[in-house]
Amino acid sequence: MSRRTEGEGAVGAAVRVGWALVRHEARLLASLVLWLARRTHGTGAGGTAFGYARGEAAMMFGFAFVCVVETVAMSALLGDWPTLHAVVLFLDVYTVVFVVALYAASVVRPHVVGPEGLRVRRAVHVDLRIPRERIASVRRELRMTHTTAEGELNLAVGSQTTVTVELVEAVPHRSFLGRVRDVRVVRLHADDADGLVRALTAAPQEPAGHAVP
Repeated sequence: MSRRTEGEGAVGAAVRVGWALVRHEARLLASLVLWLARRTHGTGAGGTAFGYARGEAAMMFGFAFVCVVETVAMSALLGDWPTLHAVVLFLDVYTVVFVVALYAASVVRPHVVGPEGLRVRRAVHVDLRIPRERIASVRRELRMTHTTAEGELNLAVGSQTTVTVELVEAVPHRSFLGRVRDVRVVRLHADDADGLVRALTAAPQEPAGHAVP
């Protein structure tokens, strides 16, 4: 492979990563708007939402509070350097917004159980649709440790998952940076794990309107 080809490949990869970051930030800010408006994403007719953010609320807002304290402290320390103060203030405020938006994304993008199957989500990073016919079993299972294994996807919240879904046929999962891999086991956290398991094992109900967008 020539140096020119390698260079073009590196540039292409950098562009893809850049666009992924831009989409990520845009989705976070959109989630913050939805959260402030008390609305959710992708929970239309025929779907039942199951949240997973309750376990991380204290940690996220604690981190945001620390960032606010740091912002105030740095403003006082850098008062004599207005240019540096403006740059640091912008970065600190953006960090606070980012942390709150990350929590907001977890709140407004819950897991969804619908007639077609299960939609598994984790903030704006994961959005995996699992058809009902591909689900072999679903069970309530508390796990505090997770090892990386081929064909498994672990979406822990507060270092724990509470539901395990095993598939008869793998489904493709696209990572944050676009890498696609097949998964046959999905472990996730739900605040109401028992309710999610019951909803997923019950006979599917036909939606009154359109499917979840």
